[in-house]
Amino acid sequence: MKVVITGISGELGRMVTHRLLANGHCVLGIDRRPWPDAPRGVKMVRTDIRKRPAEDVFRSQRPEACIHLATVTHVTTGPDERYRINLGGTKMVFAYCSRYEVKQVVFVSRHTVYGAAPDVPLYRTEDEPPLAGWTFPELTDLVAADMYAVSGIWRWPDTATAVLRIVYTLGPSQRGTLANYIRGPRVPTVLGFDPLFQFLHEQDAARAIAAALEARLRGVFNVAGPSPVPLSVLCRATGRKNIPIPEPFFTRVLGRFGFPRLPPGAVGHLKYPVVVDGSAFQQAAGYSHDFDESQTMESFVYT
Repeated sequence: MKVVITGISGELGRMVTHRLLANGHCVLGIDRRPWPDAPRGVKMVRTDIRKRPAEDVFRSQRPEACIHLATVTHVTTGPDERYRINLGGTKMVFAYCSRYEVKQVVFVSRHTVYGAAPDVPLYRTEDEPPLAGWTFPELTDLVAADMYAVSGIWRWPDTATAVLRIVYTLGPSQRGTLANYIRGPRVPTVLGFDPLFQFLHEQDAARAIAAALEARLRGVFNVAGPSPVPLSVLCRATGRKNIPIPEPFFTRVLGRFGFPRLPPGAVGHLKYPVVVDGSAFQQAAGYSHDFDESQTMESFVYT
């Protein structure tokens, strides 16, 4: 199968690429960032997904499938650019796929689109609405991109669209939202709260994306790994020390004293859990994770 991957130069994109190549697929890559040591046979186009050269890839190569990974978070990009990339870029990808008759699209979203709140079910199913735009304003653009991708399931019935809401990832690459939060030796936590955190090994995430592609899934799926663990356990198991801070002072210390920078909306995610039920994906894709919670945390031990 000929597959185009947007955002291919990111760590997850590279892992997915290696898996697809090992399974005999042909891979095309689109990214603004370079990948100098890309595997032989991968055709790279360095461009913005919203630009004409990106469309040229779809028009000239006629891929059978697309994996859309080209979204960004508040960690790396400002709000205006996030909106243009996440929502504007997602709209363009689906336009290309419709225009050039791509048969399958896998949109990689995040489980955090459900939002954190004290009065929601512990395990969220795919029937739960994404509420993070209300509880975490800095995720509004990602929620909008997720919902647009979901609309593609019925808007373009000839294309099998799978929206994967994947939990946090951890691993040796040291990349990702959760990795950025607990990167240092001391992790700021909200005094009086110890929420469950749900994550999977980055290699399991790459394998899940490849599995969704090869199973030709259609619909919305939560992708989870091992059992969630309390934040305090996550800190201790990865060699960090959690520093409880009273909530009125929490945002004042962020970005100072060696603590990570976090937007105000992130505080809710450090108080209440965002945990999803991944059983539907496991059954539909025949998927199970290879790394348990202990192995995943060991891969991110602070040194």
